[in-house]
Amino acid sequence: MRRITILLLLAAGPLATRAQTGGNNTYEFLNLSSPARVAALGGHVLTIRDNDLNLAFGNPGLLNDSMSRTIALNYVPYFADIKYGYAAYAHHFDSLGTFAAGIHYVDYGTFQGADETGALTGTFTAGEYSFNLSYARPVYQRIHAGVTLKTIYSRLETYTSTGFAADLGASYVSADNNFGLGLTIKNIGMQLTSYRPGNREPLPFEIQAGISYRLPKAPLRLAMVLQHLEKWNLGYVDPARAVEVDPISGDTTFNTVSFFEKVMRHVVVNAEILITKNFHLRIGYNYMRRADLNLETHKSISGFSGGFGFRINRFHLSYARAAYHVAGGSNHFSISTNLDTFGKKK
Repeated sequence: MRRITILLLLAAGPLATRAQTGGNNTYEFLNLSSPARVAALGGHVLTIRDNDLNLAFGNPGLLNDSMSRTIALNYVPYFADIKYGYAAYAHHFDSLGTFAAGIHYVDYGTFQGADETGALTGTFTAGEYSFNLSYARPVYQRIHAGVTLKTIYSRLETYTSTGFAADLGASYVSADNNFGLGLTIKNIGMQLTSYRPGNREPLPFEIQAGISYRLPKAPLRLAMVLQHLEKWNLGYVDPARAVEVDPISGDTTFNTVSFFEKVMRHVVVNAEILITKNFHLRIGYNYMRRADLNLETHKSISGFSGGFGFRINRFHLSYARAAYHVAGGSNHFSISTNLDTFGKKK
């Protein structure tokens, strides 16, 4: 039996990594990044346009014809026996553009129920699902635009909820594919039916922008993503330490969030080392994740992530490890293939 409370169930995942932007929204599972490549690069990729279907998960503007007839599968064994993942398929139509269909899910597991007296009432399960339909096409020269429509279903014990959301995305990639820009507006929508009548909750709306540059004479791509542009101050001051009084001098200090802290909490940086065409190394750093989850009394690699991707025959495989806390991190596994390759000779 999984030993996890309902409180942890509702606060799992992004509520921990976004302590100041989460907690007031429903369907926070939408912010969980399943693809290993994305997780290794800090959790967000907005500007890399290639044949990796998983990149369209974070920015529908990256969906393109090179992803046609590609299947992508992602799986993450998360904390406390929680599991989540993402599966998708893309197809391109010359006269219309590129479409993709996918499902994003989180399985919170099985719980032991009890009433107010402590008497056991049996077991129950909890899970959330997003059924996604994406579309993208070129709109002007090197600029692509796309949209992802999400139908959401959530079941927490006997409580259920449905919702609808949309992601809007755009990307620009230079002719030599070395420079890229990206913009996404995520989770525009609403809760259609709430867990309790008359208690609708907002979705985890977010605006992101990114830039990347591949060095022309080195196998290295550098990128930066600015997250939560819809909110300037993502900082937090512990109420117990908001006002500190020196016991000797009696001087009073009012702790506030510094300008540097406000800026850096928006920043995610990453690098991809393109060793060969079929083997890449990846590393990322999410400042806000580290600021929220790192312990002052213990050194750790919280906020850092890394991984690799390689190709074997017709399959692309990727692995990533994202460090959240000294207590552990998440492992991400991805596999994808293009169905057209099965009709060709090796």
